[in-house]
Amino acid sequence: MSRRPVVPPFRLVASALAAAALLTTAACSDDGAATTAADTAADQARAAERDIAEQAPTGSPTGSPTGSPTGSATASPSALTESGAKAALLTETDLEGGWNQVRDAGKWRDSMLIGQVDVAQFLTGKADASDCQELVDGLYGEDLLGKPSGASALTGFQQGDSRLLEQVAAHDRAALDDRLKWMASLPQKCDQFTLDGSGGGERTVQVTEVSVPEVGDARQGLHVTVRGDADGGPATLSLMVTAVRVGDSAVTVTGGGLDGDQKDSVEQATQAGAERLRTVLDGGTPSPQPTDLD
Repeated sequence: MSRRPVVPPFRLVASALAAAALLTTAACSDDGAATTAADTAADQARAAERDIAEQAPTGSPTGSPTGSPTGSATASPSALTESGAKAALLTETDLEGGWNQVRDAGKWRDSMLIGQVDVAQFLTGKADASDCQELVDGLYGEDLLGKPSGASALTGFQQGDSRLLEQVAAHDRAALDDRLKWMASLPQKCDQFTLDGSGGGERTVQVTEVSVPEVGDARQGLHVTVRGDADGGPATLSLMVTAVRVGDSAVTVTGGGLDGDQKDSVEQATQAGAERLRTVLDGGTPSPQPTDLD
């Protein structure tokens, strides 16, 4: 034998009150004040229902707060401030291999990146050539992801003839994601091209994709090799550049030089840099704090 479902007491009371309202309406149907009496009874029934409902237990059937299907609120990263950008910068402690922090990293420029892309080599025309020009100009000007939309900070480290540059900056998220997609397209568009130097010398540039540590919300990496003459002799400039988005901000790390691309150090810097930025955006203070070299 199946059991009848149990009806909560407050629903029985509410139903009884509603029925009473209907009986009152019927009893007064011949009276001139029938409409008023019916309205009054109905209002009383609804008020009683509300009172009983307020006493009934309430809550989410899953035990989760409203708007949070997992039972916990999701906090959005805060906006990056100038002080936060500086706090997120790498320190010598974050790197291995004898890297020394320098004061003039913002003035670093490599002359082997100066030149004009030879458009004639591109079968697809000026479109791809323009992307390749933007790449070398961005590496030279240290703005591969475009101009920051807000706070930014920069630091650099040196190890012999190799350099490692880190930038932390706020960006527009949509523009930043577009820029990362643009970086991902460069190994195909700019796999190899010629850069005509200002002194008439030609340089061969090769671009390949590299893996980036699984940090941040989105990421992209490139390996760029420039072969040509420097200081009167043949030279090869090797650079590895990584970009990681964390919220609406990004960490960009560029490392290398004439001694190689310093892959291990760039990966380590990328990992530590993204973690430090995440800590700052979450309201924390990464340790240790950068040394003020201004």
